[in-house]
Amino acid sequence: MNLDDLSFFKRLDSQNFVAQIDALPYQIVAAWERGQTLTVPHHFRAATHLVIAGRGDSAIAGDLARVLALPASRTPLTLWTRGDLPAFVDAHTLVIALSHSGNTGETVALAEAARARGAMVLTIGSGGRLAALNGVTAWTYPAGGDSRAVVGYLCLLTLAALTQLGLIADPSAEVAEAAAEVKKQQQALRAESPVRHNPAKRMAGQLMDRYAVLFVADELAPVGRRWQGQINQLARAWAQCLALSEADHPSAGVMFPEALVGKYMALFLRGSRPAPQLDAVRMHFMTSGFNTDSIAGAGRSSIAQAFTLLHYGDYVAYYLAMCYGVDPAAVMR
Repeated sequence: MNLDDLSFFKRLDSQNFVAQIDALPYQIVAAWERGQTLTVPHHFRAATHLVIAGRGDSAIAGDLARVLALPASRTPLTLWTRGDLPAFVDAHTLVIALSHSGNTGETVALAEAARARGAMVLTIGSGGRLAALNGVTAWTYPAGGDSRAVVGYLCLLTLAALTQLGLIADPSAEVAEAAAEVKKQQQALRAESPVRHNPAKRMAGQLMDRYAVLFVADELAPVGRRWQGQINQLARAWAQCLALSEADHPSAGVMFPEALVGKYMALFLRGSRPAPQLDAVRMHFMTSGFNTDSIAGAGRSSIAQAFTLLHYGDYVAYYLAMCYGVDPAAVMR
């Protein structure tokens, strides 16, 4: 497969999905600006527990916001992906319900159940039934785009809400850095960038006909799950994400069946902080004969590192779809 054949991309990519990937740095800016025009009711600040609820891609975006906010938050933040509510949700709980379409059945039902218990509810999405529920505060952003390409809106609007609630310091500078770093990195990753200068295209070539295992520092676990989801959905290929705390000890025993070792590609996603355990796991896999590679996020802030890693993975998944001759915009039912 010639990953520099842009005419092939245009024939295969029925909805020009790559343009939505290209748009992420602009979406980051637009999402943050949108968040500054919206407000949360003052009484939401009294919440003693926050639940971020969603499914699929929306849940990953919400979890990314949760992980980015968690080190500074003195209020417990819980990710909830099930359709039923946890028993602790009550009038002192704020539920932030995320759904791009606003029509995800489980998320709508959960928001309704939260209101029935007297909980405070903030919904974030492009509209739909979720935004129309009685008794909720609805934050919306412009409709359109694929649910797999709105991570900037869902994550950053959630962070904007957490900022207004006083849970985290204003991250405007970090968000601006993230947009700048994503845009800077993008020059080498875009479809117009040839394979010899494009690490995402070369990575897709390494993943072809291999099973991708993604090892990631715990604070970047949602980014690893994003890689997994995009490889699964865009390229119809297998991938698995393992946070370091889940993989450190169990992975030390991975050696068999030997015939499959060459069919795996172990990728290590990292931020700027030293990760000796991640290095040790990679060394174990290398000495056991596995193909490995390491990708680091760019920028100083956690937000910049997370979004540059995430964006890199979106391009890898897209080019892997091209390798397999799969339309990345098609949705499997």
